[in-house]
Amino acid sequence: MSQFTLPRDIYFGRGSLSHLKDLQGKKAFIVTGGASMQRFGFLGKTEEYLKEAGMELKVFAGVEPDPSIETVKKGAEDMRKFKPDWIVAIGGGSPIDAAKAMWIFYEYPDLTFEEAAKPFSLPTLRNKAKFCAIPSTSGTATEVTAFSVITDYDNGIKYPLADFNLTPDVAIVDPDLAETMPPALAACTGMDAFTHAVEAYVSTAANAFTDPLALRAIEMVKDNLIKSYNGDKCAREQMHYAQCLAGMAFSNALLGIVHSMAHKTGAAFKTGHVVHGLANAMYLPYVITYNAEELSAAKRYEEIADYLKIEGDKREEKIQRLCHLIISLNEAMEIPHTLKEVGIEEEEFLDKKKTIAANAVSDACTGSNPRAIDDEKMEKLLECVYYGRKIDF
Repeated sequence: MSQFTLPRDIYFGRGSLSHLKDLQGKKAFIVTGGASMQRFGFLGKTEEYLKEAGMELKVFAGVEPDPSIETVKKGAEDMRKFKPDWIVAIGGGSPIDAAKAMWIFYEYPDLTFEEAAKPFSLPTLRNKAKFCAIPSTSGTATEVTAFSVITDYDNGIKYPLADFNLTPDVAIVDPDLAETMPPALAACTGMDAFTHAVEAYVSTAANAFTDPLALRAIEMVKDNLIKSYNGDKCAREQMHYAQCLAGMAFSNALLGIVHSMAHKTGAAFKTGHVVHGLANAMYLPYVITYNAEELSAAKRYEEIADYLKIEGDKREEKIQRLCHLIISLNEAMEIPHTLKEVGIEEEEFLDKKKTIAANAVSDACTGSNPRAIDDEKMEKLLECVYYGRKIDF
């Protein structure tokens, strides 16, 4: 038996932030990131609407990019003191992911992080609070997913927390917030969304409910990402919706080794930080080539190519042209092709390659990848991504 889980309510469209005033509760704990939501006035509007709903408020600000275990623990402690019945997270994927993890330890303070990190094994949430997510970036789709990614900086590893309990009760997808993204952020988050949709479509857990969402998201990203990157407001709005559709797909169909690699390389190198969306964009063509050796995966990639009207006489040619499409999107937005181009020194890469490969193979996303992989093959794959070599295994 399979499961398909979405938020209870998804509000979308310009000005949809105002739906906050309709929430029913007494106390709201607001989680946000840096200063951008305050600078652009969205944090103030959030507070205004929640006060109009009759709620007492507390703001937890300053969640860092790639939120840490320490930030999560601090936020959970503040929640336990304030005792909210609503958690409202606004900003990029980082504050929303952090708020999800805080929610776990607010409701279950004695739970260990290791216990929380076991996939789909959380105890029931919503005993103390409900959750509302408001994204300002167009990539992670954490506002509609069962996932949260938290970083252990001591070990340089990102841990994906996975449980349908973590799916927010309310998602507000207001494109006004997405217009504040600088071009580089629009590029990386947009390719993150593209990767979500592609991996969801070829995942071993893909199904009749997730396939239409994934395909439509792929098409919308292809048609709108470069325009969005160049500042087109209409395209920026469509990207905000596309990433949400991709999120609905992958939250229920799961992901693959593009994300396994991104999770384990993001904070691993001292000589270069591999931003999550950039990592996905860079790894995706390599992984498609690797996975396409598995017939079932090759057929699914061909279906994506056909949906995008990519022509070719043979399946292999269509898949190759799909990879070229992804590379051309990356090049148009100045996303590098290799880890070496990111600035990671060869000595550090070679020193850490074996450990990163093992960690990536054991990542929660690897299990739903359409082609099996072991530590040795993952090392080879990482080498290809570092040096820009052809996948031939």
